[in-house]
Order: sequence, then structure tokens, then C-alpha cells
Amino acid sequence: MKQGISRRHFIAGSALASAAFGGASNSQTTTRGSTAAAAKQTFAKGVWCHWLDDRVPDVATGVTWGMPWPRSKHSPRTAFSLRDRDGNRVPLQTWPLAYWPDGSLKWTAHAMAADVTSTSTAFAVEPGQKGPAPATTLKVRQDAGAIEIDTGVMTCRVLRHGAICIDSIRRGAKELLKAGRLIALRQDMPLEEADPAVNLQTFESMIESAEIEHEGPLRAVIKITGLHSRPQSRRWLPFTLRLYFYAGADDVRVIHTFVFDGTETRDFIRGIGMRFAVPLVDELHNRHIRFVGENDGVFGEAVRGLTGLRRDPGAEAREAQIAGREVTSIAPRVAGGLELIPAFGDWTLLQATADSFQIRKRTGVRHAWLDSSRGRRASGLGYLGGPSGGVAFGIRNFWESHPAQLDIRNARTEQAEVTMWLWAPDASPMDLRFYHDGMGQDTHEKQLQGLDITYEDYEPGFGTPVGVARTSEMRLWVLEATPTRDRFVQLAAAVRTPAVMVAVPQTLHRAGVFGGTFSLPDRSVAKQARIEEKLDWLFDFYEQQREQHSWYGFWNYGDVMHTYDADRHTWRYDVGGYAWDNSELSTDIWLWLYFLRSGRADVYRFAEAMTRHTGEVDVHHLGKFAPLGSRHNVMHWGCSAKQLRISTALNRRYYYFLTADERVGDLLREQLEAARALRAVVPERKLPEAQDRRQESADGDYARLGFGTDWGSIAGAWLTEWERTGSRQMRDRLVASMRTIGSQPKGFFTGGGRMNLHTGAFDISKDTALNVSHLSAAFGLPEVCAELIGLLKIPEFERAWVQYCTLYNAPPEQQKAELGESYGELNLGQGHSRLTAYAASIKRDPQLARRAWQEFHAGRAGFKPEQRFETKRISGPAVMNAVDEAAWVSTNEAAQWGLAAIQCLAFAAEGLADS
Repeated sequence: MKQGISRRHFIAGSALASAAFGGASNSQTTTRGSTAAAAKQTFAKGVWCHWLDDRVPDVATGVTWGMPWPRSKHSPRTAFSLRDRDGNRVPLQTWPLAYWPDGSLKWTAHAMAADVTSTSTAFAVEPGQKGPAPATTLKVRQDAGAIEIDTGVMTCRVLRHGAICIDSIRRGAKELLKAGRLIALRQDMPLEEADPAVNLQTFESMIESAEIEHEGPLRAVIKITGLHSRPQSRRWLPFTLRLYFYAGADDVRVIHTFVFDGTETRDFIRGIGMRFAVPLVDELHNRHIRFVGENDGVFGEAVRGLTGLRRDPGAEAREAQIAGREVTSIAPRVAGGLELIPAFGDWTLLQATADSFQIRKRTGVRHAWLDSSRGRRASGLGYLGGPSGGVAFGIRNFWESHPAQLDIRNARTEQAEVTMWLWAPDASPMDLRFYHDGMGQDTHEKQLQGLDITYEDYEPGFGTPVGVARTSEMRLWVLEATPTRDRFVQLAAAVRTPAVMVAVPQTLHRAGVFGGTFSLPDRSVAKQARIEEKLDWLFDFYEQQREQHSWYGFWNYGDVMHTYDADRHTWRYDVGGYAWDNSELSTDIWLWLYFLRSGRADVYRFAEAMTRHTGEVDVHHLGKFAPLGSRHNVMHWGCSAKQLRISTALNRRYYYFLTADERVGDLLREQLEAARALRAVVPERKLPEAQDRRQESADGDYARLGFGTDWGSIAGAWLTEWERTGSRQMRDRLVASMRTIGSQPKGFFTGGGRMNLHTGAFDISKDTALNVSHLSAAFGLPEVCAELIGLLKIPEFERAWVQYCTLYNAPPEQQKAELGESYGELNLGQGHSRLTAYAASIKRDPQLARRAWQEFHAGRAGFKPEQRFETKRISGPAVMNAVDEAAWVSTNEAAQWGLAAIQCLAFAAEGLADS
């Protein structure tokens, strides 16, 4: 497939285009936080997107989003334009994100500047005429030592070498921020072993590369990579720092990723974050500190306070200081003794848990801290500055990813220091050690026995955190003066819930992306409406459970638990493989498909947090297990089953195409050669029946893959890369693997085979026995096969897959008639009803469509038809905190039920009436 045009030329050619479209009808919302237009809403000419929350953001920060296009609709040279619902033309920057097999555009990415004044909540993206020139354009300059980005409001200088990442940020001629670098604190023993000999070390960023990753008139991204370093000591903790700039913006979005590469028994991270300096010129009484607590609560004081004194400085002085304005007049009796009023130079906001924060201040080192305020959940935004300017700084998901901390130091001096701690140094050190000593499980036989008892797949040396990563989001504003309290609250909201532009469900559905695996909700049909209500209920339940059971914390936020313990009235957080879910049975895909069809803002943010977590924490990004993921466990990285089914690109591609997120783009590419890891980390190494199976050379050209969880995952990575780049190599691998799977003696029922890592082709098996697993189609295989069959015409593959879909839940006599023998009834019958529905769609078989719904309603290994979707309130003294319990829900069943409901509606809705 030819791309036909360079990325840079495409951006320049379409950056400023805009065209007319007709207005859309008023959007409607569904219940419980939905922000989507109703399914039957009619759209005028144009392809529509909207603000996720259906309201114009109070703080304009610039935004990037993805738009899907029907096959063969637009060539790569198409220029796109943007109009709001009121008919106003808006400057737009565009670049290609993915292509259909014929070279036409499948996804485009778009950027809107920060200085757009439109008050519309909906926009149409169209091919069309050149639109208005933007009010401001980005200017990016570089040399061997630095990169300079001018947004038209501020200028940021990024260094290419050394410890300092951000040399300075200026607003006009005034330097407001300087010396921005990363910081990490390490101690060599945990707190319970600490003594006067504890060794505490400080590491700072050491840049290895800084490059312009994306450049256009409205948006630019600078990517910085390196290690945390200490002079005459080690370099460790690889990092990637991305800085996002938009035309007309006074803010910088910061995406921070680090990978743990230490030794968990002696490398305890005491703190990690970003530090910078703030030059200060205002008088001490005109230097303001601000923190936002929960909702609209603002803590606001000055370095030197003028209120509450024995002598009154004057009402005007007091009112100005409280409001954050310049104090220009102080009563003489107070003005003559300002040096006698304590000046507080150090301030800290600590969010130690999900439900408690504290603000403290002190005059300086060697002096006591004073408790200033406290609360439940801080927004994670702080400010330091005065009438001549200052810096607002915030961490997204501040309380959700506790412990977090904001520090201001030396605010009494000419240069203060601010640190945004992603892990708070005032909390306990990060402890990544495994939670037990192995309990004597030193042989595979003992480990399998342990698996049978606690569902934990343990093996010495496999529960290591080496290679796991964490990505966090921060934001910096350089402001002309101390913001009003109302404005500061708006900035905090922009940190907590950044503005998101997203294609509406109708646009996504009509484009035919993601293999047609979702439809639009239709509540006009009673049976469908009941399923829609249950889909809504199920998501709402998990959102409620996250809150009631506090699924929060730096390494946990974004994940959900696997299985419930009805006796203790809690999820099994401490029982082997029943604890953290780690994407088991495609939880991620269920949530994203639910969002694509519903458009609900709360679903989007829940799925976004899961994508960030499962793509980073649950996957090894370096070391001997890279780039495989870890199966569910008490520790996210604790399971010895290191598998493609967890690291799979299939869980990430939804978010990538909706957002064009560069970090997730890294994760997708990381999986391209993941099958090579299976040569050394063999998934079936513990099974007695596999012990005599010949292993492949650890550096050879072949690996053994199952056609389900293994090949489905690697095919998802190849597919995504082919779509993104038009790579002939990726397409050829897909074609070769699909043809050779289709040519196996039993097709997908052969189970797996030996794959050439260069070509993607499988050896044709000489074994005609059936090999069927209930898990093969539980980790994205149905979704990727639906896409591939729609993209590549390979008859033998389509036949093999449709055969598998038809027969998995089929009666034994039908299995025997087609395969020569029957494998009987397998597990996850309800979840596999979506395979029957897909076969019905391909074959256009009404009987199969009815059978799909019969399988769905039968509830085998899922939710029974008589099950009422409701919870029971459990209060004290049975529990510590009251919970709403649905002991009948497990995440395996929830994910598979959700996927089956969504895809049966997409592929076989007509069969529901007769089921």
C-alpha cells in the first residue's frame, strides 16, 4: 500500500483548511453521565465530533483527536476542514493516522489551537476549501544544543543534553520557569529496616536524546529520553518525557513515563517527579501560594501574610492579598515592621491516601512545620507567583494515583523551587517486592499444586517488577499574574478532566472501523432496551466498586479486581490469581466497545485509565520478559505466566486511534516482535504433556504460537502497524500467517503451530487431532479476525474462522459431522455466542442468528437468564465500610457478557426477536 504523501507535507497542506456544513439536530444524552448524541439523531452533511462532556471547556488548552473515514472515501492527499455547529470556520491541523488496504485514509488525526473562540460543542470535519488562517501559529526552531517552541504566548527552550530538560519558559520578555528536570529519590532499605545507616540518594535526569516528534502550525510534540543519573554513581530508571505545545497556549502538557530497572530488594524509590525553579521579584507579601482541594475549594495564602495581625494594614491591603492582587498600600505602622512578620518559604500538599490530604508550611529548614489545612481529595493543582506573573502546576489523577505531593521551597528567596512528586517522598518508600517467599514452590509440580489451590501461577524469579512502567500526566501554565480564585478552580478542573474532542458514535459506526464489532444502541425495541439497560448497569457497577473498594494508588489505578469473596464481602485482593484483573478475558475491549457505541464521558475516562495502566504496569518493557505481559495476580507483575494475551496491542488500539496518543503509539510498536520472546519464555513449560515437546532455539527463527491468544495478539500488532504505515512487511506477515492457519488440517481447531518469525508463516501440521481451548477466543481473537477478514480477502482463512465460530457452541453431532469427531461442550459458552453471531452475519443465516441469542440467554459460564442485575447493601459490623454487593459478578463473566451482548447486537440483532 502506498502512503502517497509525506507526513510533513500532509500536515502543511491541510493545516488551515475549513469547509461548510449544515447544522445538526440538538444532541440528547443517555442516563448516568452519557455525553453522546442519541442513536437516532440525524446528522447533516459532515462527519461529526464533539467535546466529550458536551460543554465548551472553560480553559482552552488545545486538543488532538482522531477521526475515522469509510473505506475508499478519501485519498491521503485530501485536505480536511473544520466548522462548528454555528457555521464558523475554525483553523485545523491534520495528519494521517491509518490507511485502508487500498491506500485511502482510515483515520486522520486533528489538532485545534488553544485560542479558538468558538462556543459550539459540536464540529464537522470535512474535505473542503481552505479555511481561515489561524490567529497564531507555532514556531519551532532548533540547533545542536536546544529546541525552542514559540506558541505566540510563551516561548519554551528545551535542551538536548545534560540534566536540565526545560531550560526556560518565558511569557513575553519575562522568564517565569527555568531549570526543569526530573528527580528521583532512592533508599536502600524499606522503612521497617531503616536505621541511622540508611542510604538516601538523589538522582536527576540525564538526557540521551531530545527530538521534535511532531511539528505543525497548531501543534508540536517534543520527545525527550534518558536515564536518572547521579554523579560518579549509577544511571537507571529510563524515562520518556513528552512536551505538548499548541498555538496560542500558555500551558505545556507533560507526559512522563519511567521504567523500573532496579533490584526490588534494595532499590526503594522514595520519590519521583519533576522539579523546576520559579524566579520571584514581587515583595514577600505579594507572593501568592494556591492549592485546590476538592471540587471548588481553594487554599490561598501569601508568603508573608497581612491578615490577622494585631495592627491592621488596612482593608484595601487585606482584600488585595486575599484576592491575589497587588498590595499597593499598607498602613504605615505595619509597613514599618514588615520584617517582623514571619515569611513562610516552604509549602507542601501531601495526598497520602485516596481519602486524605494535608497542607503544611514552614518558614524554612531547621524550623517546624505548621498544619495549614486538610481535606479529602485534592485536585492536584498548585500555584506560585504574584502580580508580575507565576506558574500553575498540576498532576492529573492526583488523589487516584496516591501518594502524590506538591512542594514549594525557598519562596522567600529570589528563586523558589517547585517539585511535582508523582510518588510522594513524605509517604512510605515504594516497595515492589513480591508479597510472599514462594512457600517452598521450587518445582513445577508444586507450583501447579499451588495454582490449583489459590489460582496463583508462581515460579521463582518471575514475580519481578523489572521492566514495568508507569505513565503520568502533568500540566504547567505560565500566567501573567495570580489568577482569581474562580479562574484557579477552572484550571484545576482542566487538570482533573482535560478537554477531549471525540468522534460521535454515529461517525465511528458509519466509518466501519474496528471490524463492525459494535452497533448503535436502539432502545425502541423492548428486548434490545433490556440489554442496553444491563450494559449500563454493569459499567456503573464497576465504577461504583472502584470507589467503594478504593481501587486507587500509583501502581493500581486503572485496573479492576478479578473475583469477589462473598464471605468477607470484598474482592479477593490477597488471593493468588483472583486479585488484580490485568485485562483478563478482554476487560479493556469490552469497555472500549461500550464507549464507541454509547459515547459516555465516564466510560471514556474509565477505559482511558485502564489503557494507561494495563499497557504500562502489566507489561515488562525491558528485561528477560519483555515485551510480554503478566497474568492476573496479587501483584500486577507477580504471575509467572508472561503472555502476549496481556501485552496485546488489541487492548490499546482503540485509545490510540481516538486520540493519536504518542506514548500508546510506542506501546503498539513495542509488540511487533513480541513473538520472539516466546522462544525463551514458553507459556506451556509447566504442563506435563508439554515437557517432551521440542523447544525452539532462544535465538532461532521460529517460535511456537497458539492460534488464539498468541497469534491473535501478534496479528493485532502487525495489523496496527500496517494500518499506521502501510508496511509491506507487516501485511505480508499477516497474509502468510492467515493462509497457513487456513491451510491447517483442522484450521483453527488445530490449536497452534510453529511460526517463522520473519515471514509469519506457520508450518503445516501433520497432526490431525483436535486442539480446542475455551480461552483462545477470549482475548481479542474475534475482534482482530473480524477486522482482518474485512481487510484481506483470504478465502481459506475466512472459511477456517467461520467454521470455528459456527462449531464452537454447536451440538456434538454437528461437530462430528464437520470435524470427524466431537470435542463436546466447552467453557465460556455465553461469551462465545458472539462467535455464532459473527458466523450468522457472514453466512447470512437467520437460524444461526437465533442460535447465537439462545446461547447468550442460556448463560453457560456467564450470567444466567434469571439473574437480576442488582446489588445488596452490606453495612457494619459485617464490613468496615458499607458496600453494594453483587456477589454473582466476576470480571471474567462481566467482560465476556458485555462483549457478547455488544457483538450479538452488532452481528445478529435480527435473531433476538425469535430467541
